[in-house]
Parts: sequence; structure tokens; C-alpha cells
Amino acid sequence: MPVNPPSAPVGAAETGATRIVETASTVVASVRRPRVWGATIRRLWRGSLQFRTTTVAVAATVVAITIACVWMAAQIQTDLFESRSKEALEDASRAITAAQSELDAEQVDLERSALQGLMSRAKQTMIEQSGTSTIAWFRVDNTPSQIAPQNQAARDLPPELISNGLRERVNSSAAGQWWQSVELRDANGDAVPGLVVGQQLVLPGVGGYGVYFGYDLSESAQTLTFVQRTLWIAGIVLVLIMGLVTWLVLRSVTEPIVEVAETTQRLAAGDMKARIEVRGDDELAVLGSSFNQMADSIERQIAELAELSLVQQRFVSDVSHELRTPLTTIRLAADVLNDARSEFGPLESRSAELMHTQVVRFEELLTDLLEISRYDAGSAQLATEARSLAQLTEEVVESMRPLAEQHGTELRVVTPGGFTPVDMDPRRIRRILRNLIGNAIEHGEGRPIVITVDSDEDAVAVGVRDYGMGMSPDDSQRVFDRFWRADPSRQRTIGGTGLGLSIALGDAKLHGGALEVWSALGRGTNFVLTLPRTPGVELLSSPVPLEPRDDEVVPDVAGEES
Repeated sequence: MPVNPPSAPVGAAETGATRIVETASTVVASVRRPRVWGATIRRLWRGSLQFRTTTVAVAATVVAITIACVWMAAQIQTDLFESRSKEALEDASRAITAAQSELDAEQVDLERSALQGLMSRAKQTMIEQSGTSTIAWFRVDNTPSQIAPQNQAARDLPPELISNGLRERVNSSAAGQWWQSVELRDANGDAVPGLVVGQQLVLPGVGGYGVYFGYDLSESAQTLTFVQRTLWIAGIVLVLIMGLVTWLVLRSVTEPIVEVAETTQRLAAGDMKARIEVRGDDELAVLGSSFNQMADSIERQIAELAELSLVQQRFVSDVSHELRTPLTTIRLAADVLNDARSEFGPLESRSAELMHTQVVRFEELLTDLLEISRYDAGSAQLATEARSLAQLTEEVVESMRPLAEQHGTELRVVTPGGFTPVDMDPRRIRRILRNLIGNAIEHGEGRPIVITVDSDEDAVAVGVRDYGMGMSPDDSQRVFDRFWRADPSRQRTIGGTGLGLSIALGDAKLHGGALEVWSALGRGTNFVLTLPRTPGVELLSSPVPLEPRDDEVVPDVAGEES
């Protein structure tokens, strides 16, 4: 007997997946500050290996268990429906066969009452054999008949539940069996999933009747709901167990890593006694032992280097101090000889002049070495007072104008800001400006030098811009190194010890400021000194831009724009 597939899915109770989604939606809706939660989750995702790995593991477990539960639920649903529908079809077929045998065996007069009684007995047989009391029948031939029993519909199976398609197939085939999924009503009027099986029953002397059996599948639906609920509960428990196990396993692994990271930070902060506590003999214990050995080695090397540095600093300081007394005597003698060189012959006069020049340079070098030794020893101190950077810059520029005129260089001062007093050490700031302006005069190739002073709410700054030969990027990175020169073959024209820019950088850092340089071959050089208005505040930008604009107008030697 042919069996059709169901035309509609069997109705069932709400699945566990739907309840999980609704619960998640409720939780999300109850969060009052989703942005804070999102930021917290992003911070944990970036900063916690344990959280990130556990989240990935739980997410993968959720996906795997969801797929498995959905597949198993679908398979169980299909199997339950197929087994229950197969059982219903067999019961209905057996009931029709038994009823047809009973009708064929009876010898009844063709009277309406006798045929009606025969159909009643056949119904009772079908109820006993089919396992359902929901039975309806409808005459196949609609031609009026005086003796044919009337159509009978069941209370639970009204005619409108039986589709026209099912009736046509039952009426068209005397031996075929057909079925359809429907929605039945229970005693309380609630909708329950059901199945209607249709087959012909032939009444002697009258003709065929389409008999329809209604089967309640609510027990199968309840079984399916129970199985699905059990699957989802087991899946949720497995996810929680997986997350807990992953968290505990990762914790045992990440805790030593966190301890190593914290110990490394303590070492970087200067705590040379920081060590890792070694427990056990496993791989993590070997890592901790190796780290401690490395820390011991670094501590010893740092101690040795510190001792060597201290010895070097003391040596430079002691030598510098010891040299000051004889140098002072030599300087006085050189001054006397230089003042009286007009009374000497040409050779003696030139010698006295050279000796005086070199003694002066030697004295400047000794002074710079003493200053460098103070920075190395960390003993340099500021003598601060409130001064206007713009005014201080103008004073230094005026003192440098004679030297600039000797080199045919024009000094231009631009002061859009920087007039508000700021705490600074005037002596050190003057030294920085004299050094920067002196270098600009020496390397500016006679072009004008622009000194710009400006300020904002956080800092004041001064920039010294020349338009000379400039430097390559590699040279710009080494310009603050001690005794370094971009072009060793080029002779200095205004003296210098090679320590000026290094000392200037130290003075800037001592103020909590910054000294930066930009330079390009053929475009010149720009030094920018930036000082914070409030000591200890980190500088994020400078009021004076370091890099010039691409459309910058470069003045020529005569001071005219070209």
C-alpha cells in the first residue's frame, strides 16, 4: 500500500534552543550600560590569554553541541513520527480488513435499518482493531440512495479537517491507503498534532465508503519535547563543564606566565632582587629556574657596569677638578702673552695667539666635561625662576648678532607666543639657545636664520631654523651624540667642543621638556626646544612644528625670497 510523506511537520512544544535564545535576549536587554560591558570584554580579550582561550573553547563547544543536539533532535523527531505513522497505518489497514471481512460474511436484506446496523457493527470492529475511536466515513458515490447509511463524522474529526486532496485519492482507489498530517483538538480544545488515515470500505449492495481514522500524536510530541529538553540541558551542562575545565587548566598554565610577566616588569622598573618562585620539576619550573639564572646574571652585569660607570664618572670629575688649578694658571699666563704679542716677533706673536685660543677651548672643554659628569652622576640641579621664553630668546639673539654679522647671516625672531612666564633655569636655557643659534650660524651658509617662539595651554617652545646644507636621516639620529660631527673634514669656524648638543639635550630633559631635530639635505635644519608649563606633565605635542611645510619659501643669501 502506498504511503505518502507528511505534508506538514508534527506540532511540538517549544524547544530548548528557543528558550535559550529568549533567555539571552532578556539578559542583553537587562544590561543598562552595554558600552561599558563591550569595552570590558574588549579589554579582557586583548589583555587576558586565559579569557580569550576559554571564550574560544566555549564558543567552539557551543557550536559543536548545538549542531549535535539539533541533528539528534531532528533524527529523533523523524524516527518517532515514522514509527508512529507506520503503526497507525498498520492498525488502520488491519481494521479495514477485519471490517470488510465482517461485511462480506453477513447476509443482510437490502433495507436501510439492516444496513445501518451492519455499519454500526463494522465501526465497532474498526474501533477495536485500529486503536482509535476517532472514525468518520463518507459515501464515495454521491448519487441519492434510499437504503445507503448516512455519512458519519467524528467529534474530533470534523469534515473540514479532511482535505479535498485526501478525499479524492481515497475515493479514486478502492485498494489504496492514504494519510495526512493534521491538527486535532483534545478534550480541552487544545491543538495537538495528529494523523488522518483514509481507506475505502465497500458495503454490499450500496458501494464504497471512504473511512478516515484520526490518530492523536500528542504522546509522541511529549516524548520528543522531553528528549529535546534533556538534550539541551545536557548540552548546557557540557558547555559549563567544558568552560570550567578549560578555565582551570589554563589557570594552572597562565599563572606562572603571569608571574613571569610581573617579575619582568619589576626587573624593568629597577627591582633587581625580583625572582620567580620555583615549584616542582616540570617545564614551568625549568622556565622559572632559567629566568632566575638570567636575572642573576643581569644583576651581576648591571652591578659591574654601574661600578665601572661610577669609577669613570669619578675619574672624569676628579681629573677635571685637578686640571682647573693648573689650567687657571696657564690661562692667566696665556692671557698675559696674548696681550703682549704685539711686542713679539711674527712667529712668537702667532704662537702666543694660538696658545691663547687653544687654552680657551681647553677651558670650555673642561667645563663641558664637568657638566657631562654631573649628568652622568645624576647630580645636575635646576635653579628655576619664572621667566618669559620669548624675552629670554630675544636677549640671547641680541647677544649673538655680532657673531651672525661676522658670518653675513641675518637673525629673524618671530614671537607669536611665549610671553607668559614659565618656571625654568635661565642659565641652562640660554646655553641651549646659544648652542642652537651658534650651530645654525656655522652651518647656515649665510642664509637667514628664523627663530620662532610660540606657546599653547600645555607648553612653550622655541625653534631655530636654518636653510643651510642640512643632514641625512642617519646623521640626524646621531646629532646629539658626544663628540660626533656630521662632516669631520669640515673645520669649525666658531669653536665648540663637540659636547654642546649633548649638554643641550640633557638640559631640556632636566626641565622635563624635549629637544628634537628635523633636517634634510639641501633644505636645512630645524631644532625645536619644548618646555612644559607645569613640571611633570607629559608633552604630547609642541606649539612650534618640527617639520616645515612642503610649500615653505626658502630665502636666499641676500634675504630675499626665491
